[in-house]
Amino acid sequence: MNTTTLNSSGTDAATISLHEGYFAKRNLFDWIFAALVLGGGLYAFFQYSGFMDVYEKGILLGAIPAVVAMAWFWRPLRVLGLLVAGFSLLGIVAYQGDLARAEQVFWLKYFLSSQSAILWMSMLFFMSTVFYWLGMFIKGQGDTMESLGSRIAWVAVGMALVGTMVRWYESYLIGADVGHIPVSNLYEVFVLFSWMTAAFYLYFEDQYKTRAMGAFVMLVVSAAVGFLLWYTVVRGAHEIQPLVPALKSWWMKLHVPANFIGYGMFSLAAMVSLAYLIKQQALETRWYKLTPLWLLGVVLCFVPIVFRKSSEVGSSGYWLGYLAVSGLIAAGILLGRKRIAARLPSAEVLDDVMYKAIAVGFAFFTIATVLGALWAAEAWGGYWSWDPKETWALIVWLNYAAWLHMRLMKGLRGTVAAWWALVGLAVTTFAFLGVNMFLSGLHSYGTL
Repeated sequence: MNTTTLNSSGTDAATISLHEGYFAKRNLFDWIFAALVLGGGLYAFFQYSGFMDVYEKGILLGAIPAVVAMAWFWRPLRVLGLLVAGFSLLGIVAYQGDLARAEQVFWLKYFLSSQSAILWMSMLFFMSTVFYWLGMFIKGQGDTMESLGSRIAWVAVGMALVGTMVRWYESYLIGADVGHIPVSNLYEVFVLFSWMTAAFYLYFEDQYKTRAMGAFVMLVVSAAVGFLLWYTVVRGAHEIQPLVPALKSWWMKLHVPANFIGYGMFSLAAMVSLAYLIKQQALETRWYKLTPLWLLGVVLCFVPIVFRKSSEVGSSGYWLGYLAVSGLIAAGILLGRKRIAARLPSAEVLDDVMYKAIAVGFAFFTIATVLGALWAAEAWGGYWSWDPKETWALIVWLNYAAWLHMRLMKGLRGTVAAWWALVGLAVTTFAFLGVNMFLSGLHSYGTL
């Protein structure tokens, strides 16, 4: 029997709820946050509009409602945004216009300079990964360990954003002609990839009320951080460099972030698909049937071999350490697969997260590809040139377009979908890194 609740005037309460206005759902904190974002955005516009072209002004003004809308949609972003803004401003003020103060002021040297903040980010992501995995194996303390892993991941995302904001300011301290948004080379985009992937995972964690997926998703984030640290030590990549002429464009502010939302979501989907396959094969006792685990071990061991060849003398020990840690991870998952499967959410949840991550990633990757074509037309005089990076971007796009087509038209689910998502990560990784390592072209701005 269907019943409804009536208020004193006889109105259906459910109807009132359905017709409640969007703005009526906002609380006081929502409006305070919106006012602060609006105030900060307008201050930046009037203070620095003289240094912007009309497109950059449009990006800034468009970012104001976009940030407010995202924080209203997912409210934890309000606290994150305010803390990042506060610590970023503290770091900027501490510089007092002098880049040399990065080694003189305690808070800058150890916490708030871009390099210090990004090193904190790296350490915290490693710690988060460890706690998520401890939650898989420590009986009776799983929820506590995973909760710690989640909170540490939030702090890591915050430190990454603070480091990015302060680095942006530091580039202008070097020189007005050097200053640029920090998304222009491999070092900067690996920071971008790390915090974006973690942030999107934290959203899914909040929506599905499960933290067990974090053990897998944080593996790919930690792998990115591991590469970032190696790239910093061996290549000195943390040094801020002037932009090459083709990158001195407002298109970069749109194209690169959209691209890395796609990369991050595809990576997230692949790690969730790995969790799905492990859950599916948890009771398998025939070692030759445990294909996902053997594949993980092979890939993890292959990575240091590839990068060791491009390393300078003295960095081989780093990759040997990476190889040892990779072997321990693969062995731990293999031996503890039953315990891991018991902690993971249902196969239906994993499948749904995989689908949503790929759908969002594909949408943003499509936008990034269109923006990239427009940028290419402005910079090089043509929308498409079959440059290796462009060709592999098209391959990535076609791969996920086919995955979504099969999902929506043919009902693709389960094992095939999971394997396809894992293969997609390999394709995406080659498009992201492999092209820079083995091929050359117009996009060779981050060579290894």
